[in-house]
Amino acid sequence: MPDETGRHRAQHCAIVGGGPGGMVLAYLLARAGVRVTLLESRPDFRRDFRGDSLHPYTLELMQRLGLAERLLRIEHARATTFRFHTTSGTVTTAEYGGLRGPFPYVALMPQARFLDFLAAEAAALPGFRLLLGAKVTGVVDDGDRITGVRYRDDDGEHRLDVDLVVGADGRFSRMRRLLDLPARSLGASSDILWFRLPRRPHDPPTADADLYFGPGHYVSTLGQEDGWQVGYTVPKGGYPAAKRAGVGPIRDFLAARVPWLADRVDQLAGFDQITLLSVEISRVERWHRPGALLIGDAAHVISPVGGNGILMAIQDAVTAANVLIPALRQDDPPGEDVLAEVRRLREPAVEQVQRQQVRTEYRVAAVLAGDGDFRPNPLLRAALRLRSVRRRAARANAYGPFPPALDTTLLDPNPDPAGGPTRRSR
Repeated sequence: MPDETGRHRAQHCAIVGGGPGGMVLAYLLARAGVRVTLLESRPDFRRDFRGDSLHPYTLELMQRLGLAERLLRIEHARATTFRFHTTSGTVTTAEYGGLRGPFPYVALMPQARFLDFLAAEAAALPGFRLLLGAKVTGVVDDGDRITGVRYRDDDGEHRLDVDLVVGADGRFSRMRRLLDLPARSLGASSDILWFRLPRRPHDPPTADADLYFGPGHYVSTLGQEDGWQVGYTVPKGGYPAAKRAGVGPIRDFLAARVPWLADRVDQLAGFDQITLLSVEISRVERWHRPGALLIGDAAHVISPVGGNGILMAIQDAVTAANVLIPALRQDDPPGEDVLAEVRRLREPAVEQVQRQQVRTEYRVAAVLAGDGDFRPNPLLRAALRLRSVRRRAARANAYGPFPPALDTTLLDPNPDPAGGPTRRSR
């Protein structure tokens, strides 16, 4: 109901999952004056081998919010090219350095630091509350709509009644299961074994994204502040066989295909140093039920190839903020038409990215199933000799298809009830 000033009281939203999508949406809603409770099941944001890439779109979003300068004070690396290394030579597939914009690179920053930064910024907003170690165990359903969640923490069981629940809890989403919104697999042919190796003074000086192909496998390397994050790709479901074989074949492949790592492969001593990432590409048919919405990997699991998962989740958050903020300023909870609008706006981009990733998986399957090497199509190789083509590829990855623009006029927590929201500078 309107308060004594004639303004509507902002409603209360619970966001389940403190990854990039959930955290960005929580920040945007809280900055717009919406009351937000963000529930994260873990006691902190630190995880091994979560995506670390902040694309130019994300950095420009942070700039529009007045956060980029402080964010980029956090130690990070900058990737400016994407390359394939094959037995027939090296192919540069994308160059970010030629992008027009303030951030012609992908910032590689440990995800925990990005999330800690945003959480600290959100904590300064009066409507924001973060609950760490809060494991959602159920939803509150009044028969017509979802009206809250149940969660457990160190103090016991709790119930949180809200006007809207947003599930942003990732690829293994509990909210997806609780809301009975099953995901349909679109196909994946590989899994990734992640591990870290130390950095040496003579290593390549850049943090660029590189893929090294060889018979039956390929390796990705991502530079970090204190070392290298290495991903060794195996056929889908191939982890048990790889574990039985031990780390010897992995070390041999690295020594042969990534020779500058050969002097430290012995530091990969056992599978206790390896984390399995099961590659998935899937999507739910509906992103919502009355009173509840899914975004990010909870709604559509993105393959790690290209580092698009964080970008797509953050773009979901921007679209959701544009749609939800006006609705959460009304007397009634957001209706199904409002929730369906988020999916309508975002699904074309998600479908396009996932179609490309499925095509990539088919090509990866051919490499993993055979004893040959990955060989780019001769026409593609010729096209990629053109800098303009490499820059177009970088732009496509930097912004994704149909990138949403944040309506910053919505971020005034005290909109004019007669004339709509007023602009707010920060």
